[in-house]
Amino acid sequence: MKFILGLKLGMSQIFDEKGNVVPVTLIEAGPCIVTQIKTKEKDGYFAVQIGFGEAKKVTKAIAGHLKNLGKLLFLREFRTEAPKIDDKELKKGDKIDVSVFNEGDLVKVSGLSKGKGFAGVVKRWHFKGRPASHGTKHELRTPGSVGASQPERVIKGKKMPGRMGFERVTVKNLKIVKIDKENNLIAVKGAVPGAKGTLLEISSQ
Repeated sequence: MKFILGLKLGMSQIFDEKGNVVPVTLIEAGPCIVTQIKTKEKDGYFAVQIGFGEAKKVTKAIAGHLKNLGKLLFLREFRTEAPKIDDKELKKGDKIDVSVFNEGDLVKVSGLSKGKGFAGVVKRWHFKGRPASHGTKHELRTPGSVGASQPERVIKGKKMPGRMGFERVTVKNLKIVKIDKENNLIAVKGAVPGAKGTLLEISSQ
């Protein structure tokens, strides 16, 4: 399994060998540092924790955890059956950069989607809304009935107005189109979650 952390830089486009436009998302990925190897015996499961980015300051607890590894801004872990990348054994302090991936690889990308604040049911759940004629007044975008006479309460999970976005979203089967090892850049075909500057978790399928 291959994995790395990165920041979304934005979208662009490139042309393939046939002259077709390919929409891509540019991601500044790595270099990341292995900060912990979790084992089944000690932690109950296998995982590799990696750090990315430079923090101005960290708490004493994090500083102790990252002893001799610097001040890292983000820490994330990836569950894996063995702490390896391409048969290379990983240990605390190792660096992971974009060279672990190849152009043409399929990856899945996870991140927090854009937050859109409080939204009604028409925007949040794509409800049709009420009729615009026949006496409808001040109710065009209301949800309508939310319950029944039995059990005389609103059922859990009912689609209602509320906070929209800022949720963890994973997009699978994204193809790596370009890799710039010198500038730690990955260009993946298509869109990924979040706004510019969003932390992304990139891993092989």
